[in-house]
Amino acid sequence: MSTIETLEEFYQNKFSFLPENLQNGVGHFNVFRLEDCLRDDRKQMSYNRRDFYKISLIRGHNVYHYADKSIEVNGTALIFFNPFVPYTWELASGTKSEVTGFFCIFTEAFFKEKIRGNIGDLPMFAPGGNPAYILDAKQDAYVVSVFDKMLEEIDADYVYKYDLLRNYITEITHFALKTQPSEVLFKHTNANTRITSVFTELLERQFPIETTSQRFTMRSAKDYAEQLSVHVNHLNRAIKETTGKTTTHYITERLLTEAKALLKHTDWNISEIGYCLGFEEPTHFNNFFKKLTNHTPTAYRIV
Repeated sequence: MSTIETLEEFYQNKFSFLPENLQNGVGHFNVFRLEDCLRDDRKQMSYNRRDFYKISLIRGHNVYHYADKSIEVNGTALIFFNPFVPYTWELASGTKSEVTGFFCIFTEAFFKEKIRGNIGDLPMFAPGGNPAYILDAKQDAYVVSVFDKMLEEIDADYVYKYDLLRNYITEITHFALKTQPSEVLFKHTNANTRITSVFTELLERQFPIETTSQRFTMRSAKDYAEQLSVHVNHLNRAIKETTGKTTTHYITERLLTEAKALLKHTDWNISEIGYCLGFEEPTHFNNFFKKLTNHTPTAYRIV
């Protein structure tokens, strides 16, 4: 299963230092030339999630593993990565010295209260979306010009530079939205492992339940298949082959774990707990819990 790389780990792995503004409370942004981060002695990028967004312009013959898909590109690609889906990339041919490009990283808080809506709702950042855009020479030059402006601005003393940098990210996203994402996709030999990992991430993202206003809504295999843009039978088969469990059993098992935790560690009433876990009626929650534990929720709580 995937893990989550933090901003701190990113800087330690790539540069062995932490920037001073990493914990400034207003979000984080930075931009880099890819060549500065691809020395052969640096750690290979692992297949996992990051707790930040990333936009990459990368040239060369590479394969990108994203969720349960892999994208092979021999040329220039503009790729958008979100914090919810694990990913990595590898050389398809050549050496690291032949790979060139740029990338920027930023947190959701960097955009908070600065743009309309949630950046994670944009199609290229959606968990089931297609993140890759193959660029021709003219498009490459355009995106490079935006990254060049980012690199120039990040080192400037201009007091409003981060407003400009937000605008540059928005410019790149709108440029991508006006083009067609790549459909040159193929299933990787580890597709079952990858799709199980993404399913698990989507499931775990809904926990822990911390307030009575929070609600677990993705309760069926169909819900997850729709998020991942795969057929429900494909999802079920992948999870069964990877874990030995059915998708429904996996969801039920996690739901039961959360129910037990809420019963033992909160003073919420049974109806509130049941509602938070997606049960419309208390009797439905009682029946679910008793069937799996041979105890009613009330009896379990006082044991």
